[in-house]
Amino acid sequence: MEMDERKYRKTTRLKSADYDSNQVVFLTICTKERRCILSRIVGTGVLDGPKIELTEYGKIAEKYINQLNNFYNDLSVESYVIMPNHIHILLWVKGNENGPSRTPVPTVQNTIPAKFLSTFKRFCNKECGKNIWQYRSNDHIIRNREDYEEHLRYIYENPTRWCYDELYIEE
Repeated sequence: MEMDERKYRKTTRLKSADYDSNQVVFLTICTKERRCILSRIVGTGVLDGPKIELTEYGKIAEKYINQLNNFYNDLSVESYVIMPNHIHILLWVKGNENGPSRTPVPTVQNTIPAKFLSTFKRFCNKECGKNIWQYRSNDHIIRNREDYEEHLRYIYENPTRWCYDELYIEE
C-alpha cells in the first residue's frame, strides 16, 4: 500500500468517542495478508478444548503484549488470545488524568490504545526482522457489562470456533 492511499482512507474510529477516557476497548490485530504465522490450533476439542501452540512469531507477540501491559500505567490488558492470523485483546484504558502516556518512542497517533498498538507492532516487527502486521486494526469500544462479557467469552471461545471464524484461512 502506498503512503498516499493511507492518507485518504476512511477512519473506522467512532467519531464521538474519547479513546483516552476510562473504558475497555476490544482490539483485533491481523497479520499481513492474513498469513497463519502466529499459532496453530491443535486437538479435537472433544474433552478439553483445542490448544493454541504459539509459533516463534506468536511468542514474540505474547512477550510484547505482556511487556507493554507492565510498561503502561494508563492501561491494562484484561484478556487476549493469539490465533493463527490475528490477535484479540481486551484493553482497559484507565484514562489519561496524569498527562500523556509514557510510550517508549513517540508516535504520531495520540490515543492510549493507538500508542499501545503502534508500539506493540513496531517492537514485534523489529524482533521479527520484517513487518508481519496489516496496516489497520479494528477496535470496538465496550458499551456495557453485557458487551464486556460477550467479548471476553469471544476471546475464550475463539480457538474452539477457529474453523468457523471470519478470519479463518486453511493452513
